[in-house]
Amino acid sequence: MSDFIFSINVTFPIFLVMVIGWVLHQIGMLDEHFVTVANKFNFRVTLPFMLFRDIAAVDIREVFDLKFVLFCALVSTTCFWVIWGMTKVFLKDKTMRGAFVQASFRSSAAVMGLAFISNIYGSSAMGPLMIIGAVPLYNIYSVIVLTFEANDEGEAKNTGKIKEACVNIAKNPIIISIVLGLIAALLGVHFPVIVDKTINSVAQLATPLALIVLGAGFEGRKALAKIKPTLWAASIKLFFQPLVFLPLAAVLGFSGEKMVAILIMLASPTTPSCYIMAKNMKNDGTLTASVIVATTLLAAFTLTFWIFVLRRFGLI
Repeated sequence: MSDFIFSINVTFPIFLVMVIGWVLHQIGMLDEHFVTVANKFNFRVTLPFMLFRDIAAVDIREVFDLKFVLFCALVSTTCFWVIWGMTKVFLKDKTMRGAFVQASFRSSAAVMGLAFISNIYGSSAMGPLMIIGAVPLYNIYSVIVLTFEANDEGEAKNTGKIKEACVNIAKNPIIISIVLGLIAALLGVHFPVIVDKTINSVAQLATPLALIVLGAGFEGRKALAKIKPTLWAASIKLFFQPLVFLPLAAVLGFSGEKMVAILIMLASPTTPSCYIMAKNMKNDGTLTASVIVATTLLAAFTLTFWIFVLRRFGLI
């Protein structure tokens, strides 16, 4: 029961902030122009600031674990390519493919994961290490699938799309912020108090603003029309990924903070930044928002189940 209450306390405040955004949109306080501008602001400014802050603060040389980082990277890669391949076969509506793949494999590692890990272990270096292993790939793979599936017009334009994907990856502000954060962490850069507080102030906007905008942009009736792909994506995200890879992590000897970080990577709700990227790259924002809402609601139950299983086997 305590695990369930803990999961509720982690996931439901996130859901309720989305509800606030939806209510504010319904009463006319937030309009479509606000949603569009705030999406761009979040994608280009607040989320990069948050990731830079979280990674730059870690003593990478002291806590770096190559085996753990490689595991996070390889599992993220496997999930992406398998899901995309299956989507190509089973999802006939091409307009939903990019959004479906991104929402199915990409976790709320930064927005929600660090908070979840700190609630269990206090200050932890494993969360940022998991972010180093997974989040850059989340963004690279998301750019690839959103670029190729946005307007899939056949092989004739594949070369152009490869070039477009490479440009989008190089310009992606989230990837740039992670690289800069890594450089700052490796060099042991200590910013003056005035700079540190400025970075922190902007970074703190990321999560609440992303959730408010997600709620404001949520289209309930359109989402209901896509309930079947939404439930499939949520099942992949919250159940099938951890079912396959948590046992592998246990076999490889991961436990404690590392196992919790892996659980968050595999089974936490779909990150709100999926919605921001889908909208900015002209993919299905309605399906993306629907999956985020569904996974956020269901995660209280599924995360509780996985925590119970891991505790039962003495892994956390």
